Amino acid sequence: MKFGLFGGAVARRGEETADSQGYGDFIDTVIEAEQLGFESIFIVEHHFSGGGQLSSSLNLLSYLAAKTSTIRLGTAVTVLPWHNPVLIAEQAATVDLLSGGRLDFGVGKGYRDIEFHGFDIPKEEALARYEESIEVIVKSWTSDERFDHTGKYWSFNDIIVEPPTIQKPHPPLWTAAGTDQSIARVAETGMSVMLDHFASFERTEERLKAWRDACKRFDRKFDPMEVALARGVTITLSEEELEEATMIREQRVSKMFDKFGALPGLEKSLPDQPDSYANPDLAIDDAALLGTPEMIIKRIQTLKDMGFEHILFLLPDSIETLRIISKEIMPAFKD
Repeated sequence: MKFGLFGGAVARRGEETADSQGYGDFIDTVIEAEQLGFESIFIVEHHFSGGGQLSSSLNLLSYLAAKTSTIRLGTAVTVLPWHNPVLIAEQAATVDLLSGGRLDFGVGKGYRDIEFHGFDIPKEEALARYEESIEVIVKSWTSDERFDHTGKYWSFNDIIVEPPTIQKPHPPLWTAAGTDQSIARVAETGMSVMLDHFASFERTEERLKAWRDACKRFDRKFDPMEVALARGVTITLSEEELEEATMIREQRVSKMFDKFGALPGLEKSLPDQPDSYANPDLAIDDAALLGTPEMIIKRIQTLKDMGFEHILFLLPDSIETLRIISKEIMPAFKD
């Protein structure tokens, strides 16, 4: 199996510590994670939350490229409706170049109302903007000749994008999906898919089946490394710690629902689809990896038996948790 990390740095306004401290701790964690044997780090992009969330993921990955040598550097996700696609193509290619070909480029269309409102972009335009941006970015990376583009949202004249990417024909493209229909659309595009950390094990297994079925329908070979599953993880050593960890997770998930409403994966226009994680109860029940190392090994084995081989752990609060995962959990799944 392959194990990576998912998360982001935090630098809040108004705190006594320097703004860079949150980023500094995050960077130190990623450097140690590489030494501990984690394969990748995928970082988020969010805006206007008021909580200090990371907003400029490619900038941070450029810095990490200089501080690391083997760990793959991913976005999860770059929200394309917010960005000029040619500038994003250039920035991503720069990260790929600086890292020696270690970029995994995760993209998405966004879901938070506060971000659409802040950028003054109608949410109804998200999918169309996303699709046009993908077209422009891929052409920017693969075209050795100058080209024009005239679309609904973007126009470019006589351009050639530099620098070229190290990975050919371009860095791997990832995107998140939650409903069966959206999962099938990703399979059809040839991109790899990222599945969230909120859905229950039961729903997660249904999603993997939807992916397998779509791969068969579109004559695409099923590759478990093209399916990345995010999972929260908390190491506990007693029943009391487990109860506390469960309570903390419930509080965090509830706060997210209170602040942002339905999270990604629920398409309200498709009421016949199983809920992805619109219901906070589904997000808490049977989703995270909580417990002793032995308990977590059993939980991961259940995921492996389903067909998952690529797990992204949410960055834990303590670096010690990563050390325990590396020393006591990951060796159980060495090929």
